[in-house]
Order: sequence, then C-alpha cells, then structure tokens
Amino acid sequence: MKSWLKSTENGFTLTLHVQPGAKKTEICGEHGEALKIRLAAPPVEGKANSALILWLADCFDVPRRDVTLLSGEKNRHKIVAIARPSDESAILARLGLAD
Repeated sequence: MKSWLKSTENGFTLTLHVQPGAKKTEICGEHGEALKIRLAAPPVEGKANSALILWLADCFDVPRRDVTLLSGEKNRHKIVAIARPSDESAILARLGLAD
C-alpha cells in the first residue's frame, strides 16, 4: 500500500501535500510520504480547503459530508478521511494513478 494511503474502518485516509494557487487542480505525483495535489484555489479564508474537499468528493463520487479534513487546516500538509470502503487499486484508479 502507498505510504500516503491508509485503510480505516469506514473508508480510508489520504496524506496530502497541497499547493494552492495553481492554474488547475491536478495530482502531480508524490511528495515525500504524501500525495501532491495542485489546487486552482487561493489559500485565503479556507477557499483552498473547500476546493480540496469538493474535488475529492467529486473524484470519489461521494457526498461532500463524507470527506473530512482531519488535520492541516492552515498547512500544506493535510490528512483527509473519505468515508467510502474501497481497496487500494480502486482508489488509485479513481485518482488516475492506476498502472
């Protein structure tokens, strides 16, 4: 399993390194022990966090309420929980990282 992906009772968590203020929202590989995501939202007044949650909810086809920011509200290093039981290959496929 990837170091930035952990399975939980109700779904999984992602450890992310987020770069706000990018031209478009996209995954751009790994950054140490985290998955790096560029966000097309400014890091102002929680806009980047909201954009991240919406993007992940869309990516995994879950309601926004099923995506929770566990840590990193004011930091680039974030941990996000997604309440959707799934296996690693399905998660990687949803992120566009499947081999």
